[in-house]
Amino acid sequence: MNKRPIIIGVAGGSGSGKTTVARNICDRFAESVALIEQDAYYKDQSHLPMEERVKTNYDHPLAFDNELLIDHLHQLMEGKSVEKPVYDYTQHTRAQETITVEPKNVIILEGILILEDERLRELMDIKVFVDTDADVRILRRMERDMKSRGRSLDSVIQQYLTVVRPMHLQFIEPSKRYADLIIPEGGYNQVAVNLLVNQIQTFLSGNGTSDFQLKERP
Repeated sequence: MNKRPIIIGVAGGSGSGKTTVARNICDRFAESVALIEQDAYYKDQSHLPMEERVKTNYDHPLAFDNELLIDHLHQLMEGKSVEKPVYDYTQHTRAQETITVEPKNVIILEGILILEDERLRELMDIKVFVDTDADVRILRRMERDMKSRGRSLDSVIQQYLTVVRPMHLQFIEPSKRYADLIIPEGGYNQVAVNLLVNQIQTFLSGNGTSDFQLKERP
């Protein structure tokens, strides 16, 4: 890595397709991109009994350890590797293992509430919001939570109605106003994804000072 990395934030509601967008970019620039998922940075809850852990509102800003996330982003920007946490949703706390993330020229930061935190926004060079209809998002969330997180259909529906939808309206949807680029329908919008890819290619080619101005850091 021979220049300060650019940080691209990819936000959007649960099931919006933001992960597809982020991974699409990573696949095209595999050796030059580091992916940091905000949901790896849920707060550790190992000090709490299980009956308290299961009450966690994972769609509220206070569920995230953004201090650690910001610290890791700064370390990556300084050319240092970090140990990204792994979250165990079956135990509602962090797993013991971590994932080593090496510094790269491009950092993709992906998560539902990354645009809600001003400190995170200030680190981003491009802010993206993936905008997808609510009915599509809930169907995708059902499939994900039942298959990979061991939840029942009833629990997913109950969580959506009592937590996910209210939190989306209160925190996630309003953060869309901070986006530089809004992508309808997520990873299926190849025109928008290609715009991002072209910006990254310009930066990696060494011509980033013409079409893409890096933000000045405080």
